[in-house]
Amino acid sequence: MKPAITAQQTPDGLRAIYEKMRARLTTAREQLQRPLTLAEKILFGHIVLEASELNSLECERSFIDLEVDHVAMQNATAQMVALQFEHLGKPAAVPASFHMDHLLTARKGATADLLSGIAENGEVYNFLRSAGARYGIDYWGPKSGIIHTLVAERYAFPGALFIGTDSHTVHAGGLAQIAIGVGGADAVDALAGLPFNVLMPKKIGVKLTGKLSGWAAPKDIIVKLLDIMTVEGGTNAIVEYFGPGVAHVSAAGRMTATNMGAEYGATTSIFPFDERTKEHFVATDRKDWIPVMDEFSDLLQHDPEIEETPDRYFDQVIEIDLSTLEPHVSGPHSPDNVRPISALAAEDLDAGIETISYCLIGACTNSHYSDMVRASNMIRAARALGLELKVPLGISPGSDTVMETMRRDGLLEVFEDAGVTVFASACGPCIGRWQRDDVKPGEDNVIFTSYNRNFDGRNDGSKQTRNYIGSVELTVAMAFGGTLRFNPLSDTLDAGDRQVRLSEPDGADLPDDGYVMSLEGYIAPPEELMSVPLEIAEGSDRIALLERFAPWDGKDLVEIPILVTSAKVDAEGKPVKFTTDHISKGGKFLRWRGHIANISTNYCMGVTNPWTEVEDDALNVQSDTRGKYHEVALQYRENDTPWAVVGHRNVGEGSSREHAAIEPRWLGCRVVIATSFARIHETNLKKQGLLALTFSDESDLDFVLEGGEGARLSVSGLSQLAPGKNVQGELIRADGTRREVSLRHSLNEAQIAWFKAGSCLNFLAS
Repeated sequence: MKPAITAQQTPDGLRAIYEKMRARLTTAREQLQRPLTLAEKILFGHIVLEASELNSLECERSFIDLEVDHVAMQNATAQMVALQFEHLGKPAAVPASFHMDHLLTARKGATADLLSGIAENGEVYNFLRSAGARYGIDYWGPKSGIIHTLVAERYAFPGALFIGTDSHTVHAGGLAQIAIGVGGADAVDALAGLPFNVLMPKKIGVKLTGKLSGWAAPKDIIVKLLDIMTVEGGTNAIVEYFGPGVAHVSAAGRMTATNMGAEYGATTSIFPFDERTKEHFVATDRKDWIPVMDEFSDLLQHDPEIEETPDRYFDQVIEIDLSTLEPHVSGPHSPDNVRPISALAAEDLDAGIETISYCLIGACTNSHYSDMVRASNMIRAARALGLELKVPLGISPGSDTVMETMRRDGLLEVFEDAGVTVFASACGPCIGRWQRDDVKPGEDNVIFTSYNRNFDGRNDGSKQTRNYIGSVELTVAMAFGGTLRFNPLSDTLDAGDRQVRLSEPDGADLPDDGYVMSLEGYIAPPEELMSVPLEIAEGSDRIALLERFAPWDGKDLVEIPILVTSAKVDAEGKPVKFTTDHISKGGKFLRWRGHIANISTNYCMGVTNPWTEVEDDALNVQSDTRGKYHEVALQYRENDTPWAVVGHRNVGEGSSREHAAIEPRWLGCRVVIATSFARIHETNLKKQGLLALTFSDESDLDFVLEGGEGARLSVSGLSQLAPGKNVQGELIRADGTRREVSLRHSLNEAQIAWFKAGSCLNFLAS
């Protein structure tokens, strides 16, 4: 029987997937002759490869092709996916879904913000609704909820392999599946029926022992891991949780942990299938799936030997004792700027600011029903002690299902009575869609959130807003304490006639009566596909059809300008980040994600020129004039002058936004060089026909930085570009000083073909 939701699985569909996995794994075991981790079972159960070749795979060196079970796309990235996919002229070959969660601005509250969001963004919603009908893709409207929450409620299942055009697609790993954040071009491949190509990840095992208690929450697991691993520690790795402590972490708590795995750069993170997983499927009205999962449960858990001797099967093992885990706080400026709450009070605070201006709960990381229950219970208990919120508190429930369940169970009433602002079920302030009137523009201030990312300027567009991240429980406590000096584990608060201490948080993991499963905003695609045209308003400044990039002209790059250079450290000696937020700002610029010419006006506006120390400041070496990065790039483009970018470590950290690759490509960039790249960004650059190269010697970057502004670059031997073979280059300072450099790359044969064709899309379309 066809499911009510077109792209949702059925028990029969699960069985077919599991039987195919079992057949592949039987052959894989014959070849490998060893126990398998859960991640390996899912990878090898979806791999498109002759079994005899499995033994030759090398982690972080071999590329593998994987069959995809579902493609999920949020509306800020889905626009470019649809515009690229249109060039292929065919319906989607795999189950897929569009989610309208990224464009609503948090202003006044859910109802008002939804109405204004529909009025402001109706053109985008209509376009993606038409694309869903044209290609056979499920459409979820702007009230339905956040992409990752809806995927968990409707589509995710243990053992699956999903990709999504958002870095936090990894959220679903908490339900015992592999879920990987990708750029839009990877989604186009999968929608066309092609396998997903990715570097074979290494294996990091995280052994959990003990049990969380007191103020410790699942959020503290991942924040502690960020302290251990940093924002680069998971690059090209799958992080797999195991150990006796796993059983004491709810499905929602697991998804919080895997969600923020994006912050340490992992390909994905994953928990095993068990009773806690099944509880989630019962609550989300999918209990008929469970007998099939149970029948194939051996595919959905690691082999017993893994837990007995994990060091033999993981490349790295980290152990966390949940019983001794203290609440931790991340920020500001970077997710791996971490300390326990007990240390924060004594810290020399950034800019000396300790008073909190706003507290926020929600976004995809902590917008589960269990988060809302614990927050409401804390507020109810604190008010019973005579306390009131000292700081404005805003919450964003994960979906309309969560919202309506909260309404039924009386949670919304608790929040509203306490003066909490309930925002729409959307990303909102987490991605810069937040219109504030509580602080002046440019005013130094501190916010405390349960979000996942805290780069400068991310939440409200202001670099003067410093975001500290902690659990939902800590966020509520800080809203009552009002200052970063407050530690709810040890400090008391003034209740007028007495000093009181906040009670330890508690609350149910799932609603006792299950969720109120909402289909708000859902539109199924019609039976007849490709008959509906894409709906693009004439003269639109928000959406425009794409023209393909020109193929490589067969020539080497000779003394091309280095337009953008990112420093290693700032004037205070702090490491300089070169994230996708710096390259292609979100916030108000999300409105142009479907219009490449308009969105490109934000190119690198968050990058500080290392020589002038001014943001968005570039030198045109041809005319000796200055302008914004996108302005100078357009001048080079008009002169048919290709140009280059040079950065330092982990370039492209953060969001999966492929606009950080499409924009420079459209503006005329041909090569980006760094000491290292974030995984998704490197892939996005390759997909758009750009050369992503790394310095063999980091001192080559110093040669550029120490030589002053106006450097140029030559890259030779491109006609002999081959896997594993370095590329030769030359750096030329403005004073004429030259230095030969050897540049590494990770291009395989297919990716070299993309470069020569001008982009992966060109290659596919041809």
